[in-house]
Amino acid sequence: MTKPEIILWSKLKNRQMHGERFLRQYGVEQYVLDFYCPRLRLAIEVDGPSHLVDGADEYDEDRQQHIEAFGIQFLRFKNKDVSDNLNDVCDRIYEKIGQMKER
Repeated sequence: MTKPEIILWSKLKNRQMHGERFLRQYGVEQYVLDFYCPRLRLAIEVDGPSHLVDGADEYDEDRQQHIEAFGIQFLRFKNKDVSDNLNDVCDRIYEKIGQMKER
């Protein structure tokens, strides 16, 4: 895991977000999600430098569409967001989980 992933994992593990369990490095067919909440079917991705190379946008879009076909929703954050604005990232995740639990 990258440093930003480690930082975010410290906030997701042990059911700290609305009591929901997250797994790290969860496989969906040939893809690996950074973090995944199985009960809510929520993936959280932390995009680092590998997402900035040529063709990465198309790959990420295809990958996400493939995974979404399984009913999995995504939240994406950049490394910089996690490193510089961890509270905002956690607030967005907490809010999304709250919305999903209301359904």
